[in-house]
Amino acid sequence: MAAPRRSGRRLMIGPDWSALFPGSVWECWWLAPAALLMDALLGDPALPWRHPVCFVGGLLQRLEAPARRLAARAPFLSPQAALRAAGALAVLLLVLVTGLVVRLSLAAAALLPGDFPQFFLTLYWAWAGLAMGSLVRTGATVRFRVEQFPLPAARDALSWLVSRDTSAMDRPLMRKTLADTLSENFTDAGIAPLFWLLAGGPVALWCYKAVSTTDSMWGYLTPRWRCLGWAGARSDDLLAFLPARLGAVLLYLTDLLARAAARLFPFAAAALRPWDGRWPGLARIRRDAAGMPSPNSGWSMAACAWLCRARQGGPSVYFGQLVHKEWLGPPETEAAPWDEARLAALNSLLLRGMLTGGLILWGAALFLRALLRA
Repeated sequence: MAAPRRSGRRLMIGPDWSALFPGSVWECWWLAPAALLMDALLGDPALPWRHPVCFVGGLLQRLEAPARRLAARAPFLSPQAALRAAGALAVLLLVLVTGLVVRLSLAAAALLPGDFPQFFLTLYWAWAGLAMGSLVRTGATVRFRVEQFPLPAARDALSWLVSRDTSAMDRPLMRKTLADTLSENFTDAGIAPLFWLLAGGPVALWCYKAVSTTDSMWGYLTPRWRCLGWAGARSDDLLAFLPARLGAVLLYLTDLLARAAARLFPFAAAALRPWDGRWPGLARIRRDAAGMPSPNSGWSMAACAWLCRARQGGPSVYFGQLVHKEWLGPPETEAAPWDEARLAALNSLLLRGMLTGGLILWGAALFLRALLRA
């Protein structure tokens, strides 16, 4: 084992990982909150270049054909095992290329004169990796179309966000489906990217984004993707395991602060806490979440369902197949239907949960950094 060495006041053992993962909270205290605020205020505005996640998705599409050819030629493996192995190699290659591009771009920016190029690129990579602001804005647009547009146009708008079959949905089901996907993505679009940004800076964030993109594109239990997307789905489960559970707790803390503010300013209680549900306790959230096929998606969904006093989950149709899911949230006799006002309250809960919860998570990381450096 490498000999311990001191860097400033910090005792380090082994290699200095900050050389590979610059910009983490351990060395750059301001990056995460700056990116968090930019995402909340700006979302993903139109820029002269395409969003980096488009290039990640494009590279993954190009990897499908070689991965399938490799699986077809694999000796001593069953077709299913060969596809899983080829999918794992594709995920590994995607993560390595994505992380390398981000790291080399930051290194190149550091060679340019002045501090601004490196500052700008570091902030851009961090901001672009967070997607909660964009999700909330898109959710508001879809909500408006679901309420105001004719059914075919409303179903088409909902299909922007969901992979479920929307062709036969009525408006109540569209509202519930929109609530499901917004709540589920609180982890994938917000807390998990922020967690990895804090832990390992933009490089770690974009390595996670590469895995998350693979899960989004290949992680379906259909004949085409069941085996090839297995590694991406399992990797995403692993990387989002802790952030998913932290996300539920952060939504609870957001609700606690909203309740306190509503008591201090009762004349603005409806605006300070537009959702009207209750927190059932972490044990109940855990039991609800355990009924979902994914080990992570149910945590934020159950928290949002209880706090908004409306149910989520239930049987759903994906690619023509009925998938049986447990209902999340209060019992049917206590739950309210999803309507436009309740969906707006959910949007508010998610955005405040990302801002308030994200700042709490950042503060906890800074506290941990201070303890480790003491």
